[in-house]
Amino acid sequence: MPGRTLAIGDIHGSDKALETLLHSLSIVEADTVVVLGDIVDRGPGSKQAIEQLLDLRQRCRVVLILGNHEEMLLEAIDHGIAVESWLRYGGTATLFSYDGDQRKIPPEHLDFLRSGLDFWEAEHELFIHANLEPGVSLDQQQPEWLRWTHLTGHEKPLASGKRVICGHTPQRSGLPLELAGWTCIDTYAWGGGWLTCLDVETNEYFQANQMGKLRRDAEIMPR
Repeated sequence: MPGRTLAIGDIHGSDKALETLLHSLSIVEADTVVVLGDIVDRGPGSKQAIEQLLDLRQRCRVVLILGNHEEMLLEAIDHGIAVESWLRYGGTATLFSYDGDQRKIPPEHLDFLRSGLDFWEAEHELFIHANLEPGVSLDQQQPEWLRWTHLTGHEKPLASGKRVICGHTPQRSGLPLELAGWTCIDTYAWGGGWLTCLDVETNEYFQANQMGKLRRDAEIMPR
């Protein structure tokens, strides 16, 4: 029996929300979990969130899409680039989760973040972090669009017919954004909102917050 494909939106250090969500999903070996990027920064538990995902990777397939916050962290840690900008935009919280010392970030944590992809395609879906430049082929998309450009709400469906599943544009309402051919599941987990998981085959939503509360599809997006 084929497994599920589950997409998880921007975690941003919301480790308790991630723990609650993963526990509720009853994930099995056949499942694929696509993490849409921005695991780190802003929230209190970046280290703990990465540890949970590394543990999850032992139990099922985990696909990581590289977010702009992973990009900032890796540029700061690996190359010393824009360190102050990273710290200002949430990196300080990440360092606090490692006792305030970047030397305490385990190599396996950095290797996991380095494994992040620009995008990942399934049969009927395209998973990205942020957005796509209109009229540009997928293999020519630039990082500025894939990781940094917010949705406008006027994005067009892809010619391929694949649904784009993304994060990055925070939905402060706590509700996923559904557009024609696009679904955004960054639901502001770090800012008092919810961490969202989407089962792409059934279109069911599951959410948890940093207080450990869980809610399911009928409570999230009444049909």
